[in-house]
Order: sequence, then structure tokens, then C-alpha cells
Amino acid sequence: MFKSIDELVSQATQAGAPISRVMIDSEMEQSGQTEQQLRGGMAASLEVMKAAARKGLQGVASHSGMTGGDARRLMAYLEKGKALTGDTFVRALACAVATNEVNASMGVVCATPTAGSCGVLPGVLLAVQEKLRAPDEALVDALFCAGAIGYVIANNAMISGAAGGCQAEVGAASAMAAAAAVELAGGSPEQCAQAMAIAMKNLLGLACDPLAGLVEVPCIKRNAAGAANALAAAEMALAGVRSHIPPDEVISALYAIGLSMPLALRETAQGGLAATPTGQRWKKLLWQGRDTD
Repeated sequence: MFKSIDELVSQATQAGAPISRVMIDSEMEQSGQTEQQLRGGMAASLEVMKAAARKGLQGVASHSGMTGGDARRLMAYLEKGKALTGDTFVRALACAVATNEVNASMGVVCATPTAGSCGVLPGVLLAVQEKLRAPDEALVDALFCAGAIGYVIANNAMISGAAGGCQAEVGAASAMAAAAAVELAGGSPEQCAQAMAIAMKNLLGLACDPLAGLVEVPCIKRNAAGAANALAAAEMALAGVRSHIPPDEVISALYAIGLSMPLALRETAQGGLAATPTGQRWKKLLWQGRDTD
């Protein structure tokens, strides 16, 4: 089993195979499952992602009343044909927001790598699938690639906002999505790694500061930002742009920043946007009269 991005890329390069192949082989060895079983499980996860995106695009609202309906607004905007950017970009934003709005409405999502960042990966992959007219089987491969990247990040740093800020949630999700998009587009393992590094670098230091302690504001829109960042990183990597800081060193930086981040910015709702006057008003509105001890 690989322990670093460098080992992952080396194994894939030596085998003349994509990162997804290395991940599948490693999973078969570790779990004892067949490739068919593993691919079946990943296909089931893909269906959960698709269902969440579809539901969110139809319009959902959270129980708190803070969020909802933005994914539908984005799709309506896209359908008008007046987007400043291309259809793939806006579709990725819409699907990312849709999935995370479903999470906020207590719907079923696939944590990638967490529920709070669940929209980034499906947002990117579903939009790129539309662009490339890729089959679901190719998306399954891309998800294994994303899983390999997430595995290394989780084992060498952190993936939860409580542990290391939103850089560890949306940052990790964006890195996973960037690498997956590159593989889906036919990029090399090395390009996948470079996309991962570029995406993660862009979000280092991002605070986790949810209003009223709920995974809604600013989380949902940060999923859209994570998707946008992943697409930017994927495009750069596919163009041959490289990260000056090696991927594994970027992950080490994430870990160090996470450890040094104050508790107020690690999902405690005590600092950042949660501490603004508006954040405090929502906290009072939603938690007034409740025992918060």
C-alpha cells in the first residue's frame, strides 16, 4: 500500500497504469474483495452522488431556514445562456451547491471526504462527465483516483474541519476532485498529483467558521468554491503547469497549519464568519431557549 503521493505516482508510473488502477489493486489486497465487488460499491456511491445532485437541483431547503434553492438558481441562470464562463464551470458550481444543500436538508449524501465537503467531487465529476460525454464506468475510475488522494491526505494530515479547519474539508475535497478530473480527462498520474497540489495550496489556511454551528453558511458556497478551484487546478495541470512545492510537502503544510489554527476557527462557531453580527443573530435565533451546554 502506498503511504505518500510520491509512492502512489511511482507505482502507477512503473505499472504504466492510472492512479485508479493502483487504488483498486491496493483495495483488493487490503480488503480481500474482488475488483467486481469494489467497482460495484463505488458505482453505488456514484448513484448516491447523482441522486443528491438531482434532488438539490430541483430545490431543497434546510430545516434552519438559512439555506436552500441556490442550486436551482444557478441552473436557471445557466439555462439562460448568459453565463460569463462556460457551461462546465457553472454546472460544476450548481451540482456542488445542490449536493451540499441536500446535506443541509438532512438528505442522503456521500461523504467525500466529509459530509460538509460532499458537493465538491460530484460537482466537478458530473460537470466534466457532461463535457466529455464520459460513461459512468470512467467516473467510477475517477472516484478511485480521488479515493487514493484522500487516503494519503487523511493518513498524513487531516480531513475534518474540527481537526484542521475548512482547508482540511473543502481543501481535501478540492484536491481529490482536481486529481480525479485530470484522470477522467486522460491525464497522467503525475499530472493528477500536480493538480492535487495546486488545488490544496490554493485553500491552505481556510477557516472552519459555520454560522450557529450548522454545516450551511458558509459551507455550501465553499463547496462551489472548492469545485471551481479544482477545475482551475485540473486545467493548469493538464496544460503542463507544475506546483513548485511537491504534493507531499503541501500535505505536510496542511497538517502544520491545521495544528496551529486556533480553536475558534475549527468548527466551534466561535470565530470568523460565525462571530460576525449576522452570525451571532442566527445563533441567537436558532439556539435561543435551548440547552447548549
